Order: sequence, then C-alpha cells, then structure tokens
Amino acid sequence: MVGRRRRRNNLLLLPLLLPLLISLSSSAAAALPLSTSSRWIVDESGQRVKLACANWVSHLDAVVAEGLSKQPLGAIAARIASLGFNCVRLTWPLFLATNGSLASLTVRQSFQRLGLADAISGIQANNPDIIDLSRIEAYQAVVSSLGDNDVMVILDNHISKPGWCCSYNDGNGFFGDQYFDPDLWIDGLARMATLFNGVGNVVGMSLRNELRGPRQNSKDWYKYMQRGAEAVHASNPDVLVILSGLSYDKDLSFLNLDHPINLSFSSKLVFELHWYAFSDGSAWASGNPNRVCGQVVSNLMRLSFFLLQKWPLLVSEFGVDQRGTNANDNRYLNCFAGVAADLDFDWALWTLVGSYYLREGVVGMNEYYGALDSNWGEVRNSSLLQRFRALQAPLKGPGLSETTPHKVIFHPATGLCVLRKSLLEPLKLGPCTESEAWKYTPQNILSLKATYFCIQAVDVGKPAKLSIVCSGSNSKWDIVSESKMHLSSNTSNGASVCLDVDSNNIIVTSSCKCFGRDNTCDPSSQWFKLVESTRSISTTRTFDLLNSILDLPRKGLGSFLSF
Repeated sequence: MVGRRRRRNNLLLLPLLLPLLISLSSSAAAALPLSTSSRWIVDESGQRVKLACANWVSHLDAVVAEGLSKQPLGAIAARIASLGFNCVRLTWPLFLATNGSLASLTVRQSFQRLGLADAISGIQANNPDIIDLSRIEAYQAVVSSLGDNDVMVILDNHISKPGWCCSYNDGNGFFGDQYFDPDLWIDGLARMATLFNGVGNVVGMSLRNELRGPRQNSKDWYKYMQRGAEAVHASNPDVLVILSGLSYDKDLSFLNLDHPINLSFSSKLVFELHWYAFSDGSAWASGNPNRVCGQVVSNLMRLSFFLLQKWPLLVSEFGVDQRGTNANDNRYLNCFAGVAADLDFDWALWTLVGSYYLREGVVGMNEYYGALDSNWGEVRNSSLLQRFRALQAPLKGPGLSETTPHKVIFHPATGLCVLRKSLLEPLKLGPCTESEAWKYTPQNILSLKATYFCIQAVDVGKPAKLSIVCSGSNSKWDIVSESKMHLSSNTSNGASVCLDVDSNNIIVTSSCKCFGRDNTCDPSSQWFKLVESTRSISTTRTFDLLNSILDLPRKGLGSFLSF
C-alpha cells in the first residue's frame, strides 16, 4: 500500500518536469560562406554562427604571423581550436597587398633585415617549410593551416605601414594621412579579397582597424568606407564586410540604425567596435565598480550597442592583462563578461600572441594580454580562458530554438551559472551547459521553469534555497545597483540581502556590497546576469532534477514549505 501511494505521488509530480525532459540534438557545424540576418551572423542553412575569435598579429615589422619561431604552425592552429576559438582575426598591413617588393621578400630575408638571427633559427627548426616562402605566401600558409583545423579567418587590415598600432598621429589613422592613401587602400582591399576568393575558411574582411587622428570625420567615413566595402564585395562576394567606426573603433553613433550606409549588396554587412578597460582611462580602478560599469555600459549603448537592434556587431578587440594583477582590467572584465553574456554578441579576444619577434624596438617582447605564454606552448592563464567558455557558444538566434525562451543565471566573475544537482542539495555554480531553465516573473520571482520551485532567501550568510511557497518578500528578487547585476531580496526577518557566492561556489545571501560610493569595494561575487537563452538544457541535469523530485515523498517536503 505504501509503495502504491509513493508511485501515485510520483506520478502527480511528473507534470512539473515533463517540459524539462526534452533534449534536442546540438547544432550542426557551420555551412560556409556566412551571411547576415538582422543582428545575427548565419551560415548557408540559416543557422546562427557565433564568432568567438582570437586576434593573431601579422602586421608588425617582420610582416610574418607572430610565434612561428616558437612552435610549429600546425600546433598553434590546433591549440587555437582546442581552446574553443572558432575564428581568428588575422591582421595584415596594407603594404603587404600593394607593395610587390615587400610582399615578395622571403621570411628569412625579412628577419635578416631586422637582425633577428634567433628568430630565423627558431623558424628554421619549427617551420622549415615556411622560412623561404615569401611574406604573402607565409600569410597564406597561416590561413591554410587554420582551415585545416576548422578555424574561420577574418582578414583584418590593421595598418598601412608595418609596425605597432596605434597612436593618434602615426600617419596610419585616417584617410589622407601620410601612409593612408584612400585609393591605394581600396586597391589593397580588392587585391586581398581576390587572393582569398574561394578560400573557404576566410569568412570576413575587416576593412580598417581603429580609425583615428585629427582628420577623422563622418563625411569621409561614409565616402571611403562605402567604396572599400563595394571593392571587397565585387572581388569576393562570399565574405562578410566588416566596418569599424571612429575614435579607435569606439564610436558608431553617427550611423542611422535603419539605413547605416548605402551599399549595392545586402546580407553581408557587419560592424565592429573595440572595448578595453583603458578605453575609459583608470576609471575602473579609481571608481566604484557598480557605478563605473553602469555608466560605461550606458555610454556604449549610445555609441555602438544600439546597432544590435538590427545589425551584427563584432567586438573585435577586448582583453586584459592575463597575469591578473591589473585592478583596472580585472574590474572591467567582470562588467564586460556580464554584458557579453546578456547581449550575446560576437567577439575577438586580444590577443593570442604570447610574445613578439620585434615590437617597438624590443626583441622578444612578452605580451601579457596574450592567451599563450611567451614560448607559445602553454596557456598563460587557464582559469581566465575557462571564463570565456560560457561566452563562446551562442545562447539564442536563428536555428537555436531548441527549447522555449528561458533564463540562465550567469555569474560573470567565474563564467559559471547557477545550477542544482538535485532539490535536496544547495544551489551551486557550475558549467552553464548544465544550467537549469529559470523563469523571472513580472513579480520578480526566480523560479525553475515549468515547476513551482523558486529561489528563496533564508538569512544573512545562509545558502539560498528552493521553496514551493513563493508569495513572501524573501522570494522576490529585484535587479538593483547601477551595474544592474545585483539580485536583492529580504529575509523573513526583514534583512536586505543580495545573492552571493561563497568559497565553495555555493549560492548564499549576504549583505549587499558597494551600493554607496566606496571605490575600494569589490562587488563581483554578487554580480549575476539573468540571460535569455533558447539553448536546450542537458539530459543529465534534467534527470537529476527529476530523480530528486521523485524522491521527495520519501525524504519529506517540509523544507520546501517554509515561508
């Protein structure tokens, strides 16, 4: 009789979880070439393709992709793919396409002219088949190796004259500058587009990096960007045409949302912007993080993010000092990650590079923004790269309607999401691929979608819990603070608390941090972003949750009925 009653109770509980039992197949590999549909980049089948790229520098004095003296080309390309990057933004100087003598110089001759004997020895040892190729052939070899590893490539015209970029008066900044002849630039774009016509993994061309300087103006931007875009499309109609804005790729506010530029073609236009901590000086280190994050994001919405209403927007450069010692970078990155998850935009990390052959007169300079170490053999900061994993996969978009829209609770400081192994254990942070589907109601209740269970505050310093009594103030979670990333509630005794994470990644409630003007506080453990997703939840997580519900009649429902 007891067994029969338990089975009957189990059957009554099943409807709460039935919608969560559906698990569809993962999305197929991208069918190239790419095009655009509203704000999304899509493949030939119409499925969204999220560009999660790394920048690989090939525009400095040697005009050879960095790192080939340290590791075999194939090993670097394979490492890029293994880190979850599906794309490389590969830089090139304009003169590589327009100056025949510069392009035809061999890799060996290039380094000999720079007096870099150690680099020659390194390339001879690691890439003997490249050492006597011309510079343009070596560039093609890099693209080919990336293609062999199923890594897409964006060709980025980074500068005209080879060298480090960028300064305000370096002669490379805007149309008409010393090294920036608009007609020569258009010719170079057409040449590169033609050279890579038919190369399947070349999916886009970024027309020019970081327009800047005293000459910059929107009138000339329209005039020459239109000509450049048309030249690229005429020479290679398969590639995405990617346009940067003004003021170091930070300002696109002069564009009309409905009709930003007159072009003869459609479904290929993408815009790009750059966002670093230093874009706002030292504001992150010297200001209150909640306030700075709110102000910076509000400004970016005005300058560039507004385009996401109708157009794809690639954040083609962002990055931090991967040693983790730069407070300005660290605070910025927490805000960046929250916005990146929320807006689900395409992006390219600066940079892959672990060290340079020669940069600004320094031989072998270490790149602390680099994902790889100075020898290009290991990652510089594995925990930081792990944080990007959740941002590499798309959360929504065409072809990704695997399940009905729901929320995931994303924690920017860790790159993890709130999940629950069972209803009998505390909520914890874990991989976002294992996240439950959450619902955020108009009454500000955070509930497990398709169930009666909601998150409830218990007391200061105590784990948050799931309850089926969701009418009290301790079940309502307001999005508060200028960052819009605090989730605040009240405990049953009236104490105001925020969702937080303890040292074991357990979700707890604590006194809210940094709501005042304190510049020294760190609110990052309490920053959560409610992110919309249509990606399916995993089958394993679903059945763990189902089993815990079916076990409730045996263990008792008392703890879920508290107010």
